Amino acid sequence: MASDSVNVRFSPPPPRSSVLLLLRLEAFAVAIVSAVLYARAGTSWWLFAALWLLPDLSMLGYLVSPCWGARCYNTMHTYVVPATLALSALLLRGNGLLFPIALIWVNHIGVDRLLGYGLKFREGFGWTHLGLLGKAARRI
Repeated sequence: MASDSVNVRFSPPPPRSSVLLLLRLEAFAVAIVSAVLYARAGTSWWLFAALWLLPDLSMLGYLVSPCWGARCYNTMHTYVVPATLALSALLLRGNGLLFPIALIWVNHIGVDRLLGYGLKFREGFGWTHLGLLGKAARRI
């Protein structure tokens, strides 16, 4: 039995959803814990400030297309890559900067999610797993 291709329209979660509240609280916890761990690591706060916005360079992918932009943004805004970096730092114990860089990255993601900047869909930057942002929210 062959299934026909069905176009499913993106349906954002309701703005006052308890799931969204939980996701924001989770992001807040991640941001706080990563900042505390960074402070305890004793690494320079100048490094924190210098690298904190680095993941946002992934938005340059939107210059190619919304789909490519979403892929680039999501790659740099998931916990998988910084968690792998942190695990590598703990296992290697050689480079003293890998773990602090992972914490900066995790903090950035946590703060972004706290502010509502979730993972992106190919429809555009404003279409996120946390709801609609900016122009996308005004269109609906």
